[in-house]
Order: sequence, then structure tokens, then C-alpha cells
Amino acid sequence: MKKLLPAVVLVAGMLLSGCAGSAAPSATPRMSVEESCKFLNTDTFVPTGSDKDKAGQIGQHYQEVADKVAPEVSEPIQKMADIMKQVAGSPTGVQTSEQLTQLRQQMDKIGQHCK
Repeated sequence: MKKLLPAVVLVAGMLLSGCAGSAAPSATPRMSVEESCKFLNTDTFVPTGSDKDKAGQIGQHYQEVADKVAPEVSEPIQKMADIMKQVAGSPTGVQTSEQLTQLRQQMDKIGQHCK
């Protein structure tokens, strides 16, 4: 189970690496969808420490990213942040199979905008 956390980071990077969506108007001073996808594609964040540390760092990073990107991709990233914060609060700091499924579902939603 300890290898699941890096796998989620790797899967997220692979899913987001194909981002090149079209720009959508935004009412807030956030990035456009296209800018968001480019940002996600070049994000090089790497967590360090124990599984709990990594989960907490990933949750915090996802939160920071969600606050910057277009609302279309912000919502699933926020949900991913919430999941990773739950993981960080668990005794092991390792995702359950249900949490991994939820993370993959959110990544798929991001992929719908970042094609």
C-alpha cells in the first residue's frame, strides 16, 4: 500500500500531461482553462518525508492549485485536496482503494477539460 501515494502523483502527472484545452471566459481573476491546463502540465511539485507528510503536502499543494486555476478544473482539484487531507489525517497516511478511486474520478474530470 505504501507505493500508492507516489502512484497517485505519477498518475495525476500523466493525466495532466496532455492538457491543452481551449480558453474559457472567467469572471474571477483566475487562469483560463487553457492557462490552467498548461500550468498543470508543467507543475513539478514533489512531496517529501513519510507517507503522512507526503499526503499532507499533496493536499496543501492541491488546495493552492485549486485556488489559482479555472473553476472548471478547480472543483475536481479541490475535491482531490480534501481527499488527500483525509489521507494525511489517517493513521498510515496511505490512500484506501476507495480514496484512490475517488482521486481517479476527479483526475478524469480534469482530463475532460484538459485534452
